[in-house]
Amino acid sequence: MTIVTAPPSQNAPETLVREHQRLTSGHLPTWAPWGLLVASGGITALVFGVMALAAGTEFSIAGWAVVTALVYLVLILVISSVVEGRRKGVDRLVTGVVTVAFGVAMVPLVSVAWTVLVNGIAGLSAEFFNSSMRNVVGEGGGALHAIVGTLLITLAAAIISIPIGIFTAIYLVEYGAGKRIAQGITFLVDVMTGIPSIVAGLFAYALFALFFGPGIRMGIMGSIALSVLMIPVVVRSSEEMLRLVPNELREAAYALGVPKWLTIAKVVIPTSIAGITTGVMLSISRVIGETAPLLLTAGVATSMNYNLFEGRMMTLPVFAYTQYMYAGIPVQAYHDRAWAAALVLIVIVMVLNLVARLVAKIFSPKLGR
Repeated sequence: MTIVTAPPSQNAPETLVREHQRLTSGHLPTWAPWGLLVASGGITALVFGVMALAAGTEFSIAGWAVVTALVYLVLILVISSVVEGRRKGVDRLVTGVVTVAFGVAMVPLVSVAWTVLVNGIAGLSAEFFNSSMRNVVGEGGGALHAIVGTLLITLAAAIISIPIGIFTAIYLVEYGAGKRIAQGITFLVDVMTGIPSIVAGLFAYALFALFFGPGIRMGIMGSIALSVLMIPVVVRSSEEMLRLVPNELREAAYALGVPKWLTIAKVVIPTSIAGITTGVMLSISRVIGETAPLLLTAGVATSMNYNLFEGRMMTLPVFAYTQYMYAGIPVQAYHDRAWAAALVLIVIVMVLNLVARLVAKIFSPKLGR
């Protein structure tokens, strides 16, 4: 076999330069997508402004944003296809579509948060946090009774739901694999996940009405109603987290002679505690803003009540609803209290999620040695 080697060329450096140029050419600069987006926005703003002046109407921000997104997608596809090739052009188009979808999803979230923040700040004051609505008509008063009621009812619901949900998930994963009863429980849990919240309130009311008669209203009834909504979420989230624990960890514990219940307590649950905590906090966030079941069970109150087992108890969602729907004079005072209650409720949910992230970070398995 003869090996033929090409003689060294005197133009080798020039050839390398040409190859380098060929590899780096045909690429849009990194600022090109942003530049096209700004250009698209400017063009559409000019067109919409002229049309609004001609028709005598207001400038439509929503329409401008939609048309800007469409123009940008067309421009990035055409220009990238011409400069970089069809494959890269389609890639940039899909990237733009995903980015636009993300922006569309963020619009209602940011809009709701901003609206509640702007309107809720006006109703916040020291009196709002240290007084109730007892004997208050018109201006003044606060939501201390509603804040306390929300915390107590949600805490009681969590105490009821978390153990039941986690133990049910442990049974489904560790003991009920392949059994018909486990399949039936899974089916019922899936059905309960989608039931309307008003049904949970009716169930709790009917249950207590059997023993105490019709017209009964207590804070614990609200906790029972919320626990019906919480348990399916805790079960499903905990079940998925327990299934993610590698079987090798269980087998290693069994090989050392550790009994099954201790393996679950010392190996399985600590490994999945971060995900379980996140699921629990998700279930609490799911029910803390419910209004319909609490209207039926806990009722409406204007004074403080620290006893879950006696009398009506106000909650923040019901407080916001009643202040807005049954506003007196002056109307603005009632609306300010409603928006302030909504803002406080959002802050409570945010704090709970931050606590969940902190707990998940602290108790998550350490990957280092």
